[in-house]
Amino acid sequence: MSADPTGARDEGFDDFVDAVAEGEGYYLECDSGHGSVPPRRVCPDCGGSDLTETPLPDAGELRTYTVTHVATPSFSEDTPYVTAIASFGPVRITGQLREADPEELERGMPVELTTARSATTDRRLLAFDPR
Repeated sequence: MSADPTGARDEGFDDFVDAVAEGEGYYLECDSGHGSVPPRRVCPDCGGSDLTETPLPDAGELRTYTVTHVATPSFSEDTPYVTAIASFGPVRITGQLREADPEELERGMPVELTTARSATTDRRLLAFDPR
């Protein structure tokens, strides 16, 4: 399934989003143990090119977030929304935090990685749900 309603695929990234949607999220790990989110051909930390798909932990940790009230046109119907960064083992992932009251968010709270659709464009995006 494409992240784009036109059917265009961003190979690598869309494969990653498909895996997350199926509950089989993964990251790429080099021989030195560094992790990165697809698509990658080399490790951004050490330049290693032998990358292995490694399952993401079931839960991540909310590291930081911001609430957007005035968005670009491509997210105008999604407002207000929370953009967050969460750590899942050695990787940090950016997504929208759904189903959460911004007043109750705390750094360090556990989140689950999932996918959602933009109300504005109907494109798939990475999202987090509180656990």
